[in-house]
Amino acid sequence: MGILLTAPGGDGSGMVLLVYVVIICVFVYFMMIRPQKKEQKRVGAMLSTLEIGDSILTTSGFYGIVIDITDDTVIVEFGNNKNCRIPMQKTAIAQVEKAFEK
Repeated sequence: MGILLTAPGGDGSGMVLLVYVVIICVFVYFMMIRPQKKEQKRVGAMLSTLEIGDSILTTSGFYGIVIDITDDTVIVEFGNNKNCRIPMQKTAIAQVEKAFEK
């Protein structure tokens, strides 16, 4: 193990290299991996509270109302035309606005 941490001259530059690698790994974790996991949790929580009648915004920019929900798909009604009902994956939902109860 001492061979990996010291340079041939014995000046300890291998230890400095190891410290730099650890710092880079910590930087990558806090700047890339952690925010992505936090976003995945937020989206999962949003989709788990999805109910019939909620107003949604899709990733393609369409607004609609949820008509039916299955395991991984939803049927969404778009616009004022009640005949425009399209099935889509839950992962295509970007935002959910809860329906107000009367």
